[in-house]
Amino acid sequence: MNRTSLAIVNETDQFERERFNLWFKEEFEKETNIRAETKANTMALIATKGTLDWAYPPFILASTASALGWEVSIFFSFYGLELLKKDLQLGVSPLGNPAMPMKMPIGPEWFRGIDWKIPNAIKGNVPGFELMAKSMFNSNLKQKGVASIEELRSACIEAEVKMVACQMTVDLFGYDKSDFVPEVSEWVGAASFLPLAAKADVCLYI
Repeated sequence: MNRTSLAIVNETDQFERERFNLWFKEEFEKETNIRAETKANTMALIATKGTLDWAYPPFILASTASALGWEVSIFFSFYGLELLKKDLQLGVSPLGNPAMPMKMPIGPEWFRGIDWKIPNAIKGNVPGFELMAKSMFNSNLKQKGVASIEELRSACIEAEVKMVACQMTVDLFGYDKSDFVPEVSEWVGAASFLPLAAKADVCLYI
């Protein structure tokens, strides 16, 4: 084979390789897009707080994500288990929480907009202050049209958000499974939940 013929063969091979690479790239991108469109996003939340104010983030995030078609799981551990109880008795404590505003739920608009900077010495020593803070918190939520924790939890249950309870914490605190809503899907430890969290598109610790 002379040099001219060899050059033609090499050019042909190069052309075929480039055409194949282009075809492969287009098919790969097409398949990737199809999988991205058909795959549901997943979210894993770890809820560890049991107060009224900290109960909102996991249920708001979970209900919103599920409404968007995401697959959501919440792992309730330590004080977060309070959010799974049939009888919710969630309090709110402004003590040691300088970021929490104390706003009056009554009076004119300018008065309700004031952030009352109350010293911890008063918050911690005035009898019934936490009950008053809880009442004010609930009143503000109602005025702003924010759903209750019971309503948000029900919305999550209806949307098939997976409620997972930490069995170790249940044993540690001496709880009974009958204390919790029947919609708890699993009673497992961290070792069982971590593989699910590792595969999630979004994993948040709250």
